[in-house]
Amino acid sequence: MTSTTDGYGELRAQLESLTTEAFRPELSEIDRLPTSDIARIMNGEDAGVPAAVAAQLPCIAAAIDATAERMARGGRLIYAGAGTAGRLGVLDASECPPTFNTDPGDVVGLVAGGPSALVTAVEGAEDREDLAARDLDSLDLTADDTVVGVSASGRTPYAVGAVAHARARGALTIGLSCNAGSALAAAAEHGIEVVVGPELLTGSTRLKAGTAQKLVLNMLSTITMIRLGKTYGNLMVDVRASNEKLQARSRRIVALATGAGDAEIEAALAATDGEVKNAILTLLGSVDGPTAARLLTESDGHLRAALEKSRTE
Repeated sequence: MTSTTDGYGELRAQLESLTTEAFRPELSEIDRLPTSDIARIMNGEDAGVPAAVAAQLPCIAAAIDATAERMARGGRLIYAGAGTAGRLGVLDASECPPTFNTDPGDVVGLVAGGPSALVTAVEGAEDREDLAARDLDSLDLTADDTVVGVSASGRTPYAVGAVAHARARGALTIGLSCNAGSALAAAAEHGIEVVVGPELLTGSTRLKAGTAQKLVLNMLSTITMIRLGKTYGNLMVDVRASNEKLQARSRRIVALATGAGDAEIEAALAATDGEVKNAILTLLGSVDGPTAARLLTESDGHLRAALEKSRTE
C-alpha cells in the first residue's frame, strides 16, 4: 500500500473506504445555512436510521435468542467498545438494574481506557486489543457469557479484540457495527451491521451511527429481559423501587396488572417486601407472600408460569 509522509497512509486508506467516514460534498457549505435549515437536514438524516435497523432485525433477533439462552443459565451480557460506542454500552448496562432489578454484574459495560474514558478521551486506548483481553479476563469470562463488541467503523481494535478474545474462550459473541463487511462482524458469531450511511459531519459517528447503536442495544437488553421473564406483558414487574418516582410507578404497575384498589395494593406490597412481581402474584393467584416467592423461584422468575402453578395448588 502506498505510504504517506505522515506515516498513516494505511489507516487513512482504511477510513476512506468506510461508509461512515465518507465525505459528502453536497454538505460542504452547511455552515453557511440558516440554523433552521441545518436542523431540518439533520432531522431528515436521523429519519433513515430506523429503516437501517429494520434491515437487520433477523440478525438482531437471532442474537437476542442466543443471549437469553445463556443468561437463563447464569451468564452475563457484556458490552465492549471505545469512545461513543463504549459509552453507549455502559449507559445501557447501567440502566438494567433499576429497570429489571438485575444484579449490577449481570449486564456490564466495558469502555476502552476504563471508567475515566466515560468523560475524558483516553488517547490510544481504542487501538489496544490487549486492553480488551485484559478487561474481559478481569471478569472471569465463562462460556455462558455474551460479549457484544460495539464499533461504528467495525474496525476498532478494542472492540474486535474483545470479540476475538471472548470467542476463543467459548463465550457467545456479537459484533455491532455500521459498515458492511466489517472485521467486527467477521470476528463474531452474530454480526449486526446497521448501515446508516455517511454522517452529516464527516466521520462524526456519534450522530446516525450512535443513534443506530443505541436502538440496537435497547433491543438486545430489553428483549432479552422480556425472554427472561423480567416483564409481565409490557409492565416492568421487576422494577427496583429505589426512589419516590419508582415507588409510585411500582404501585401503578400493580394496579395495571391486577385492577386492585390502593388498600389492596399496599397490603400486597407490604406482604412481599415491596416486590412488585410477588405482590401481583399474591393478588392474581390468591396466595400469601411466602407462597408467591416459592412459586416464582420454581418458575425461574416468570410470572405467567407462576400464576399457572398457583391455580393448580
